[in-house]
Amino acid sequence: MWKKKCFSRRRFLQTAGVLGTGSLVWPRWVHGEPQVQVAANGSSGSRVVPTRPFGRTGADVSCLSLGGMFDIPSNQLLLRQAVRWGVTHWDTASSYGGGRSEEGIGRFFERHPDIRKEIFLVTKSDTHRPQGMTERLNRSLRRMKTDYVDLYFVHGVRNLRGMDSEMKAWAEKAKSQGRIRFFGFSTHSNMEECMMDAARLGWIDGIMMTYNFRLMHEDRMKRAVEACARAGIGLTAMKTQGGGSVSMESGAEMRMAGRFLREGFTDKQAKLMAVWEEPLIANICSQMPNLTILMSNVAAASNGTTLSRHDRESLMQFASETASGYCAGCSRICEGAMNHEVPVQDVMRYLMYYRSYGDCHEARGLFATIPQSVRSRMARLDYRPAEERCPQGMPIGVLMKDALSVLA
Repeated sequence: MWKKKCFSRRRFLQTAGVLGTGSLVWPRWVHGEPQVQVAANGSSGSRVVPTRPFGRTGADVSCLSLGGMFDIPSNQLLLRQAVRWGVTHWDTASSYGGGRSEEGIGRFFERHPDIRKEIFLVTKSDTHRPQGMTERLNRSLRRMKTDYVDLYFVHGVRNLRGMDSEMKAWAEKAKSQGRIRFFGFSTHSNMEECMMDAARLGWIDGIMMTYNFRLMHEDRMKRAVEACARAGIGLTAMKTQGGGSVSMESGAEMRMAGRFLREGFTDKQAKLMAVWEEPLIANICSQMPNLTILMSNVAAASNGTTLSRHDRESLMQFASETASGYCAGCSRICEGAMNHEVPVQDVMRYLMYYRSYGDCHEARGLFATIPQSVRSRMARLDYRPAEERCPQGMPIGVLMKDALSVLA
C-alpha cells in the first residue's frame, strides 16, 4: 500500500512550483528523508512518485499515469522528465491522434531503448473483436518500437458481451507469445456493471474506468471497486477531474477553488488527492501535455498530504451543486429511454472534451464518427423521456442541440 508522508499545507503549495522559476523544490519530508531538488531539466534524476500494486498481477505501477492523448511527437522532453520524476505508467491507444501518440512513444524508445524496461506501457484496441485485434496489436508494436505491451485494453466497452471465450483465448495466446503481459478493457459507460461482470469472469487483469470525486462515494461504484479488488483486478482511474458537458465555470467552482488555495493546494490537485485516498485504486491516468501540469500533478502525487474532512465536504458540496452539468456515464438509462436512437453518453463525453478540456479538434473529430443519419436524427428527437430518467437531472435535449451547434 502507498505510504503517506506528512507535510505542512504551505509547503505543499510550494511543491507545486512554477515552471518559470527554473527549478521545482520538493519539501523536506519527515522521518529523516532528504530534501530533493529537481532542476527544470530534470538533472537530478530523482524518482518521487510513489508506486502501488496493480491488482494481483505482481506489477507495481506509478500512482500517476501519463495519459497519451496529446501531441507526444512534439513533447519528447516531457516524456524524459516524466521518467525522471517516476511517472513510468504510460497510457495510449491506437486511435489517439490518428496513431501519432503511439508513433511519438516509438520515437522516444528508439532514442532511449534502455528506458523501455522501466515503463509500464498500456495501449488499446479500437476494435472489439479478436479478428481485428491481432492486426491492431501488430501495428501498435511497430509504431512504438517495442516487442510487447504491458497491458492491452479493449477500448471503450459499454458491456461485457464481447468478453467471451474467443476473446479469452485471444488474450491467452497473445500472452503466451510474449506480446502482451496483461489484458483488460477501458470503459466510460456503465462502468459499475462492466466492473462487476469483469470480477465474475475471473480472467481480466486490469480495467481503466471513469472514477472521480463525484462517483467514488456512490454505493454502486464502491461495490464494483471492492469486487474488482477481490478478483485481483488492477484499477486505473480516468476522468478524475469530474468535468462535465456543461461548463463548470461558476460561483460554486470559484468558491471551491479559493477554499483549497487557502488550504495550500489547488482544486485540481485536491480532486486527484481524493482519488488517491482510495487504496484500492492503483493509479490515476491524467493527460499532462505540458510541464506545468506534469509538475503540479507530480507534486500532488508525491506530497502525501491527506484531505481534511472539510476538504472532502467541499468536494461533495461542489458535486451536488453542479450535478446537472455532469454525465455520470449511465448510458443504459438515457439511451434505453430513447430506444438507443442516439449515443447520448458519447455525445456528452465529446462535449466534455470541448468544454472542460478545451480540446475542440478531438471533440469534433470524435463527433464526426457518429453516422450522419444519427446526427441528422438528433435534431428531431424528443429527449424528455431520457431527461425524466436521468439521475443527474441533465438538460439532455438542450445539450444535444448544443452538440450539433458546436461540434458539427
